[in-house]
Amino acid sequence: MSDTTTQLSAKKRERTGSRYSQRIRNAGGLPAVVYGHKEEPISISLDAHEAIMHITRGEKVFELDIEGASQHVLLKDLGYDYLGTNIIHADFARVDLNERVQTKAHLRFIGDALGLKTSGAIMMHPSTELELDVLVSNIPDHIDVDVSEMEVGDIIHASDVKLPLESMKLLTDPETIVAQIVMKAVQEEEGEAGEVGADGAEPEVISEKKEDAE
Repeated sequence: MSDTTTQLSAKKRERTGSRYSQRIRNAGGLPAVVYGHKEEPISISLDAHEAIMHITRGEKVFELDIEGASQHVLLKDLGYDYLGTNIIHADFARVDLNERVQTKAHLRFIGDALGLKTSGAIMMHPSTELELDVLVSNIPDHIDVDVSEMEVGDIIHASDVKLPLESMKLLTDPETIVAQIVMKAVQEEEGEAGEVGADGAEPEVISEKKEDAE
């Protein structure tokens, strides 16, 4: 969560389509679209190096200068190449800094867990992000979760994570597990027990893992 909004300069795109978008990328640009607030969508291009640098840092709110016209936007979606590694397109929604939005914040786990000193103990992260309801001006780049005091068998649920501001509301199921320390042998036994047997019995669900990618 930054005290200032990152500014990005953009140019309007007169032509759209995959061929023209590729030309923009070849020239070091990032094709993007701005929409929302009952205004017409605008196709733009950004400096790819600058924009992707801020995006990969976890920043989501920007002040776009589109040929002299400034507006605040929220990063809504990203397009990737066929390998799923390089960002090739971005979608932004116009926003008011005083409005509330639903967003996802990445969890950054810090500290050396005490329980990992036990032979065979491993740390598991079934979920690595939280869905929140926050003010646009308070969208966090990430949320730190201190795991240094965790012992074998300890579990941190979504409800245990301290949010940076009281005004932030947790939307993720409070019982969602974000960190736990288990013994490797126990995990392997549970994995074997979870396989479908010859009689077609359903495996027991022991945890959920959420992924959000596009």
